[in-house]
Amino acid sequence: MPESAEEIFYFDGSDALEAVFAGNIVANLSLIDRKLDVTSSSRDMCVKIISDNHEGFKKAVGLINELIVIYRAGGKMIPQQDFDHLLRAFCSHREKEVNGLFSERIKVGKRKPDIIPRTLHQLEYIRDIRSKDIVFGIGPAGTGKTYLAMAMAVSEFLSGKYSRIVLSRPAREAGENLGFLPGTLEDKILPYLRPLYDALYDMLDFDEVRSLMEKNIIEVAPLAFMRGRTLNHAFIILDEAQNASTDQMLMFLTRLGFDSCCVITGDPSQTDLMEKQQPGLLHARDVLKDIPEIAFCHFNSKDVVRHSLVEKIIEAYSLHKSTSPKKTRRGAGE
Repeated sequence: MPESAEEIFYFDGSDALEAVFAGNIVANLSLIDRKLDVTSSSRDMCVKIISDNHEGFKKAVGLINELIVIYRAGGKMIPQQDFDHLLRAFCSHREKEVNGLFSERIKVGKRKPDIIPRTLHQLEYIRDIRSKDIVFGIGPAGTGKTYLAMAMAVSEFLSGKYSRIVLSRPAREAGENLGFLPGTLEDKILPYLRPLYDALYDMLDFDEVRSLMEKNIIEVAPLAFMRGRTLNHAFIILDEAQNASTDQMLMFLTRLGFDSCCVITGDPSQTDLMEKQQPGLLHARDVLKDIPEIAFCHFNSKDVVRHSLVEKIIEAYSLHKSTSPKKTRRGAGE
């Protein structure tokens, strides 16, 4: 039998120990034991890992070291979702991808946890936003395009780099536009802009958001309302840009003023434009790809960050669909 290896981790108090293991030491050590084939124990501010499985032991030690680095960088409790994400990465031989990844933090509201990238593409996206004037985030839903852009907007605003935040979306869904919706203008645009509000409330307290919006420091508006404006000293986000026409995209991009940053996000596979309309998002990518001050970050399905249970649900539905007998459609007269 191979000889057992042993490693002991020492923590400076119970707060540090709790924070590294996401506030649930027993359950999360049990997860490490089960997933990586090791045996762990916690006692007197120490965690001991022992195993005769060399690969599992190495991964468990690497995982805990990475968790400690993340905690020391931020000084806050590691969220359970981040713990789960790291554990999955080490279990699936992707530990090199996340090594040092979580040290790139986005600081938002005082009482809100830091936002951190969870994939290499997300890290590249954040770095581009910090260094470029215009950044396109292109890829499927759930990859963090809008959320990270919003986090960067809030962070840069709070640091004093920009004096306001402007958020916009094309008011177009499934062939409809604002004129088809009942109510006041505010009532009409709210369904389109709700995802932006949701992200804001994740990063700032409710009263802060309300105060900043009342002062028009944070402005949320449909894309059609951007015409004729010049936005100086602003962090500007255009979300759902796959629903912008080429003319709208050109109009939006030329709103950029002095000392401003612009982030455009969209998923080309989810456009609601008419078939004859050319998508402004893909057209802009082709036209602007050689301008060095503009960055294009492309996300894929591997960048989708979901609750682990959601992944299991999707897999279960996919399996059920593939094994279920196909139904034959009946004619209208049958």
